[in-house]
Amino acid sequence: MKKNLIVLLSICFLGSLNPVFSQVKASNKTAKTKVAAVITTPREKETLIEIATPYGIMVAKLYNATPLHRDNFIKLIKQGFYDSLLFHRIINGFMIQGGDPQSKHADSIAMLGNGSAPGDRVPAEFKTNFFHKKGALAAARDENPQKASSNCQFYIVQGKRVDTAQLSSIEKNIKNSNPGFAYSPEQKEIYGRIGGTPFLDQNYTVFGEVISGLDILDKIASVQTRPGDRPVQNVWMRMKIINE
Repeated sequence: MKKNLIVLLSICFLGSLNPVFSQVKASNKTAKTKVAAVITTPREKETLIEIATPYGIMVAKLYNATPLHRDNFIKLIKQGFYDSLLFHRIINGFMIQGGDPQSKHADSIAMLGNGSAPGDRVPAEFKTNFFHKKGALAAARDENPQKASSNCQFYIVQGKRVDTAQLSSIEKNIKNSNPGFAYSPEQKEIYGRIGGTPFLDQNYTVFGEVISGLDILDKIASVQTRPGDRPVQNVWMRMKIINE
């Protein structure tokens, strides 16, 4: 695995568990209330996960159309793999990255981003309808030619609003390797309204999205960081599945 796993970070738009649980518990009730309608809406069941942090709770859904990534993520969550790991690389206006097992109780000067879970990479599952809008949950990866994903490291997109000219240019670049690709009117509207990182589309597997807690994402993205994009104060995570 090459340093920092997530190749996109080179583009440059690209301790211990902090016991700040009173803040998390307070936001937990709000998060569960917000997703109640999602859980009960008649449709094919999607797995919902809770990502607790020192800044509050995010709730994300995992896409059924990316089953390899979905099942791998569920397996790790059930194992408690992510509990007390860090969001070890944060770039405001771009994304927050975590899931390196070496970040658990890591020294403040430790270089992070090289860790992986036991097993192989996860084969890419690119879908044209899953894109890097704000809140997208996607898999990090190294420079392997198959664009297979890390088996544990992930990122959540914050991004920026993208105007029509920018998106058209990005779409043209994607078409060079995928001639049939085109953004839908809805995708164009979302990129213009809430933003994202479209230059990553069809290069990194998007396998879910945050459906509650985008304000928490913004709080985490705005933390003070050191050179190398590691937060000055550790931003830990804890995960669980909330609709089994």
